[in-house]
Amino acid sequence: MPELPEVETIARGLDKRIAGDVIESVWIGDKPQVLKSPAVEIASVLEHSRIVHVRRAGKHLVFDLSASPRLTSKRRTRTWGTNESMQIANTGEAVQHTNNINAQWIVHLGMTGQLLIASPETEMLKHTHAVLKLESGRELRFVDMRRFGRLSVVRIDDEQGSGFGAAGLEPLDTDLEHFIPLFRGRKTPIKSALLNQKLLSGVGNIYADESLFRAKVRPRRRASSLTRAELQKLHKGLQKVLREAIKLGGSSVSDYVDAEGREGFFQLKHMVYGREGKPCFVCGTPIKRVIIAGRSSHYCPHCQK
Repeated sequence: MPELPEVETIARGLDKRIAGDVIESVWIGDKPQVLKSPAVEIASVLEHSRIVHVRRAGKHLVFDLSASPRLTSKRRTRTWGTNESMQIANTGEAVQHTNNINAQWIVHLGMTGQLLIASPETEMLKHTHAVLKLESGRELRFVDMRRFGRLSVVRIDDEQGSGFGAAGLEPLDTDLEHFIPLFRGRKTPIKSALLNQKLLSGVGNIYADESLFRAKVRPRRRASSLTRAELQKLHKGLQKVLREAIKLGGSSVSDYVDAEGREGFFQLKHMVYGREGKPCFVCGTPIKRVIIAGRSSHYCPHCQK
């Protein structure tokens, strides 16, 4: 599953390439598993909207949208439902362009989801579930072989304020004095605590393992047992490994590619993740793999205590 560095890489790439473009039309496939919002609602929000900004919130991609510069009276949206029957929905009276964000498209990539920018003549991949036709002539395609990804929309009003937000703290913006209290009194393994999205948003299996190695802490240690000094090392290690991974475009260990279809390179820098039985780069001890709360965890039994 793409984690913080991968999603950040995709968000930056998309923002650079399609921010300012207008969504002219939307096609949505017939697989309801990928939809958290109804297909008609997704199309209604997206069509004729300008993409103001693409950013990351936790492991989610957030497309901030505003009304396009065009005046559209009684806009009509089109989607194709389960039986490929065309559904038509009126979406309101004429809308004047505004620079204000009035809606958001939220994309969770799941395990194998991809957002790819393509030209219309490019072959449509088999597991394409949504296509956004852009005013620039390009298409933004959501592809997800295993269909664990999710698409939803949020309409922003005065009550919702800034719209979608991740549940936990942002790891890269959290200082030490806010980081340490997250783990006080927690009897769960520190690895499980790092993966708890209500505590820290965006940290996944790869970067939890890699940051624990840098902090020299075993993944099974109780979170509450870590000293302030150990938590300080973990805080520093986590932020450093995330920034390094972003710089290298993330880790391509499965189906991950960025918005241009390019793989990341941080997998070449993994110290423990995916290296079961191989010698530790520091001490030569074989890397061990254990299961914690149903998730694989990799560590060096000599370097990590």
